[in-house]
Amino acid sequence: MVTSTHETSHRIFQDHPEVLAPIFEALGMPPPAKADIELVTPDATELKPLERRVDTVLKVEPSEGEAFLLAIEAQTSPAADKGANWSYYLAYLRAKFGLPVLLVAVCRSRFTAKWAAGGPFECRVGPWTSQVTRPFVLGPDSVPEITDEAVVAQQPALATFSAIVHSESRGIEAILNLLARGMRSFDKATATYWSELLEVGLENTPAREMWRELEKMVVTYFPGRGTVFEEAYLDGQAQGEAKGKAEGILRVLEVRGLTVSDAVRARISGCTDLACLDDWLDRSGTVERAEDLFETGPDAAAQETHPHEPAGQE
Repeated sequence: MVTSTHETSHRIFQDHPEVLAPIFEALGMPPPAKADIELVTPDATELKPLERRVDTVLKVEPSEGEAFLLAIEAQTSPAADKGANWSYYLAYLRAKFGLPVLLVAVCRSRFTAKWAAGGPFECRVGPWTSQVTRPFVLGPDSVPEITDEAVVAQQPALATFSAIVHSESRGIEAILNLLARGMRSFDKATATYWSELLEVGLENTPAREMWRELEKMVVTYFPGRGTVFEEAYLDGQAQGEAKGKAEGILRVLEVRGLTVSDAVRARISGCTDLACLDDWLDRSGTVERAEDLFETGPDAAAQETHPHEPAGQE
């Protein structure tokens, strides 16, 4: 099942290829500029019902040397069929684009990273090996922990990706605290973007709750993800709507010439229950006293039906 964490673990490469720096350093190549990287289709389907899709495929055109493809897979746990699927991806992409392919496995778990790196995944008959697949693994042991606030400010993509990769590491609390301090130098929009990207990437891990305690209340960039920013944003919307309804109720009461005590005004203005405010707004045009808004039950209904009828009158 595709999850937010899974998506973030590989989609960050599409918008922020600077995260690829550890790969190029390991290969002894200079990191390419963003203009040198192109997103290509990850679809590796040939005939239905057989369908396969690589998480992210990037075409890299370095300043020196030939172009190649990066096939990036976010791997959350070992899988028995991955060796065969990865071999297929590499063979298919090599044949389709005519370019060499580097398979990159992104693993948050050390156990999964060790499994992915411990291949090679072989296709063999007896002593003869026909094909060998060896992924380049980005995991807790190959992606450095960020220990300098300056790096957060200078390379927010790498710092965010590093925190996601290390989300299951023992030092994640210190990493997140460092990120929070480093992001204080960002403007509001930039801090919101990276903070929310990180929160989405940490989904369903204890680290996510740690991060939610560190985040600041700013506008959301990831609607529908249930992040702390979104909750604050939606709560702010609800508060704004409640304030508007409360002002409408008070205005109706004042136009009708009814006395509105400080206690009544405070109760109406302090209410955030939209259904209750709707009820008060509906009744504000018929109640005899402002205090009658808060009455409930048959007596209140009867009073609104016959607001000027003296008690006991038949």
